[in-house]
Amino acid sequence: QVQLEESGGRLVQAGGSLKLSCAASGLTFSTNVMAWFRQAPGKEREFVAAIRWAGGGSRYADSVKDRFFIRRDNGQKIVFLQMSSLKPEDTAVYFCAARPARAGNIIMEETTEYEYWGQGTQVTVSS
Repeated sequence: QVQLEESGGRLVQAGGSLKLSCAASGLTFSTNVMAWFRQAPGKEREFVAAIRWAGGGSRYADSVKDRFFIRRDNGQKIVFLQMSSLKPEDTAVYFCAARPARAGNIIMEETTEYEYWGQGTQVTVSS
């Protein structure tokens, strides 16, 4: 059974930094494209960042580019999202997601392309 468990969300002041973690179990991980999405109240879930297999590169939403950094530790089966220069509009529940291995080493931004999801962790940025 695949499980993705996010942690690290909390209340932080604008301009601050935060590091989210997602621990995976039940999947190969090293051959899964991993991603972070977020969902603010009353809004649709949106793509934040994704990372390919080892050395394969990453992609970011324009709204977080140059402020957020995604990386993965295949040995520990953890994907991280380092967030800096946080803004109130970054407030949301952040979800970790994994594409199925059969999908290959391709980053997609649509939620429907991700088969496995965590329960989410709340990030609140105060002004």
